[in-house]
Amino acid sequence: MKSQISPSTSVFVGKACNLPNSRRHGQIRFPLGAVDCRSAIRWRRYTARATFSSASVNELGLTEVRSPSLSSLYRPAEIPKPNSTVLEAQGKVCTGPKQTRPLNEDQAYKVLDTILRSARGELQDEEEVSKAQLGAYFAAMAIRANAFPEATQWSEGERRVMNAFWPHLVQVLPPDIIFLADPEGTIMASSNSIGPRFVGKDSREMRLVGALREVLAGGHLGYEEVQGVLRDVLPLRSDGRDLTAVSESLFSAFLIGQRMNGETDRELKGYCLAFDDELGPPPMADVRSLTHYGEPYDGNTRFFRSTLFVAAVRASYGESCLLHGVDWMPPKGGITEEQMLKFMGANTSLSILQAKQLLEDEGVGFVYISQREGRPSLYSLVGLREHIKKRPPLATSEKVQQYLRATGKEAIVTGFYHEGYESPLLMLMRRRGVHSGLVVKGEEGALSMTTKIRSGIAKGLPVNHCSGFRCLNAGSAYDVDGISRESFTMEVSAKDYGFESTETPRTDRSVSKNIELGLAALKGKKGPAYDRIVLNAGMVDHLLGCEGAEDVLAAMDRAREAIDSGRALKRLLNYIRLSHNV
Repeated sequence: MKSQISPSTSVFVGKACNLPNSRRHGQIRFPLGAVDCRSAIRWRRYTARATFSSASVNELGLTEVRSPSLSSLYRPAEIPKPNSTVLEAQGKVCTGPKQTRPLNEDQAYKVLDTILRSARGELQDEEEVSKAQLGAYFAAMAIRANAFPEATQWSEGERRVMNAFWPHLVQVLPPDIIFLADPEGTIMASSNSIGPRFVGKDSREMRLVGALREVLAGGHLGYEEVQGVLRDVLPLRSDGRDLTAVSESLFSAFLIGQRMNGETDRELKGYCLAFDDELGPPPMADVRSLTHYGEPYDGNTRFFRSTLFVAAVRASYGESCLLHGVDWMPPKGGITEEQMLKFMGANTSLSILQAKQLLEDEGVGFVYISQREGRPSLYSLVGLREHIKKRPPLATSEKVQQYLRATGKEAIVTGFYHEGYESPLLMLMRRRGVHSGLVVKGEEGALSMTTKIRSGIAKGLPVNHCSGFRCLNAGSAYDVDGISRESFTMEVSAKDYGFESTETPRTDRSVSKNIELGLAALKGKKGPAYDRIVLNAGMVDHLLGCEGAEDVLAAMDRAREAIDSGRALKRLLNYIRLSHNV
C-alpha cells in the first residue's frame, strides 16, 4: 500500500513547540490534523490541550482534546470505588500459596466488621463493600482453608474472628456469598445447607457454580470448561439493569480463585483464545514481518516506558509493529501507550480494519489497538478487576493476542515479573503459531530492557533476563505447524554492547514526562532514554532473528541511524496525523 503522504508534502506544519529543558536540541513540530502547536502543549500543567486543525474539527466533530498528565487521572469516573479496608485485606489474602499473608486478629476483625456493617447498610464515610470484593475475599478464604499449606491457611486470629462473626454474616449475606465462603458446609464452625445446595439462578450460573466447586477446593479446569464460563458471562454488565446477568460475586471468585491455584497451561489457553473470533476472523495485513508487543496492560508507575518509541524506530526500517493495551487498568493504573498517544493527539479508537490500513502504510508501519475496540468483552472487566485487587489470569493471556495477522513472518514480545510465567507465555506464543517469540523480565515487569548494570544478587531471575524461540532457515526438528524453531535463554548485559550503565529515567506516573523523554530521544538527544530505545530495538531485532540483525552491533547501529536521521520521529508524527484519516 502506498503511503498516504505524498513526497512533496511536509509532515511538519505550524509553529514549533519546544520540549521542556530541551531547547538546545531543537524543536518538535506536530503534524497537521493532530495537534495545533499554536494552542500550546503545556507539558508541565495538570492537563494537556491539543487543538485540532479546522479540517479535523469538521471531519471528526471535535473542537478540543483534553488529556490528563498523570496516569491515575485516566481512571474511568463511572467505575464505583472499592472499599479500601477490604481491598487492603484482599492484597494480603487473594494471592498464591507462598505469597499469602494471613491476617492477625485485629485486621480480621476490622475486615469482617466492615463487611457486616456494609451488608446492613450501616457504613458511613466509606464505600460499600462491592459484590466483586465479597466474591474475591470469601473465595480466597475458602481456598486457603481447603488447599493451602499450613503457613498460609487461616491464622488463629482469623479463625476466632470468623467464628464470632459468621452467625451474624449468614443472616445478611446473599446465598451466592454464603456458597463461596463455605461451598460444602465444612469450613465454618456453624455450618448450614446453603453452600452444598446452591446451584445458581440459571444455566449459565449453574455452569459457573460447577466450575467454582472445583476451583474452591484447589482444583483445576479443562480448556473447554474455562472457555465455556467466559463466553457465558462476558461481556459483563455492571449497571444492575440486566437481571439475567451472572453474579459478579461468583465471577470474581472464579477469576481470583484460578489465579490463586496457579493456572495450568490448559486454563491459560482457554483465557487466551476465548474471544479470538469475537469480531470475526482477524484481518491479514500485507507486511513482510509483524511484531506483536504485549506490554502489561496496567502500565508503568515508576520508570520510562519506551515501547511506543521503539516501535516507531523499528517501523522506520521495515519491521512492522502492533501495540495493544488499554487507557487505564488496575491494579497499578500506570502509564500506558494509549495514554501517551491520546495526550499527543492521536486517535486511540481505531477499529481493527483501520489499524490494518495504518500498518500497511509505507509512511507509518506501526499501530496501536485498544482492547476496548479489539476485545470489548474483555474490556468490560476493567471495573471488576479493580475490585478483585490482584491480577486475574487475563493479565497474562491478554498480552499474547493477535488482533491482526500478517502475510509475512510474525513474532510476539512480552514482559513478565513473577516466576512461573515465563514458560506459559512462551507456550501461548507457540500456540499462536508465530515464527518467533520473546519474553523479557524488564523493569516493573514490562518488556523493556535496561542499560543499568545489575548490582548484587537478584532475587529470582534478574532484570534483562530473556527467553524465547526463533525460526530457522533449515533444521531437522519441526514443530507441529511446520515451522522449525530454536530456543534460547540469556541475560542481556548492555555493557557488552557499548552502553554505559545509567539509571532508568523516572516518570512517576507522569504521562507528559514519559512523552518528553521519548520525543527528545527520537530527536537525537543522547542519554538514558535514547540508549534504552536503541538497546530494545536492536536487541529485539537480533533475538527474533530479523533480517539484517544477525550481527547485534549492526542491529544497534541501524536503530541509531533510524533515530539520528529523523526517520523514526517522522513515523510517530505520521501516525498521529494519519490515525484521524483512515
